[in-house]
Amino acid sequence: MNKFLRPGLRGLKAYTPGEQPRDKEYIKLNTNESPYMPGPKTLKALSLEDMEDLRLYSDPTQLKLRKKVALVYGEKAGIFLTEDNVFCSNGSDDIINFAFAAFVGREKKVIYPEISYGFYKVFAEFYGADAVEAPMKEDFALEVDAFKEKGYGLKIIANPNAPTGMTISIDEIKEILKSDREAVFLVDEAYIDFGGESAISLLGEYDNLLVSRTFSKSFSLAGARLGFALGSKEIIEALELIKYSTNPYNVNRMTDRVGLAALEEEDYYNKNCEKIAKTREETVERLEEEGFKILPSKANFIFLKTSPYISGEEAYLSLKERGILVRWFNKEEIKDYLRITIGKPEEMERLTEELIALKKQKGSGK
Repeated sequence: MNKFLRPGLRGLKAYTPGEQPRDKEYIKLNTNESPYMPGPKTLKALSLEDMEDLRLYSDPTQLKLRKKVALVYGEKAGIFLTEDNVFCSNGSDDIINFAFAAFVGREKKVIYPEISYGFYKVFAEFYGADAVEAPMKEDFALEVDAFKEKGYGLKIIANPNAPTGMTISIDEIKEILKSDREAVFLVDEAYIDFGGESAISLLGEYDNLLVSRTFSKSFSLAGARLGFALGSKEIIEALELIKYSTNPYNVNRMTDRVGLAALEEEDYYNKNCEKIAKTREETVERLEEEGFKILPSKANFIFLKTSPYISGEEAYLSLKERGILVRWFNKEEIKDYLRITIGKPEEMERLTEELIALKKQKGSGK
């Protein structure tokens, strides 16, 4: 036990990031990064002058970027947005962190699915929040009714969910929003660009809706660390209050510039998303033909059940020995599953071959 750590944090279990190996070349399918490079405009976004300006602080308001986000996503959703509806951050994890700080307290509980993004539980423990982990249905679908209950300061749903890849409908999101206009409802859309339906179009109707997005997945900028949230002016002001009370310069100059450039070539990234979705469907079809069970995914990953052929842990370790990294979660409800990022077609072909080989090696499991 760390004697210097304050007592309230001594039992905290930190989030475990996916492996970032340094010792060996792997087919890396474990952290949901894009297999495709950033676009040409994005790669050329930084000039020598930009490098020289690194001696100066970044613009804490990210005004140009926020205006561009408002324009692009307002047009997509068919609603009017301004920079006052946009919050920019150091990855979307910052948004989740600030939402806990702003909207959860002694009288304000938080609810999120029991099987979802691991950071929700970490932030709940970090802030000492009164947290409810909503149970899932047997098929890992969300129990929507649990999110209609009142008495919460914050309700969080990842759509598509992680690690399952499953979605809820816009009608279900509306049901939750209508049932409780007091709680902030955060819809985490980190993976929405791979086939889901965004809730951004609902922002004009519901002032308690907060939609978070990231450039890490569909924009191939995981290393740049850029996220943004869209919401009512009042909700955005609350996030800004936390930001300016902790780290006003949370988006650096280089990230600001590449984010702007990426939004100028959306077509490039949209085509990449389409390629990833196509590869996902082809991979699922092939693996299902071989008898593997895979949950319906609209993300850039799949959630594959390894049993009865082999345990999830053994499959993860065996694939790693063969030079393929996937993600395994040591949690009772999902310990027989692997979360597998969608890579390039040739990478997924290799993964498929290795999984089939493992199945044959271990037998039917019956």
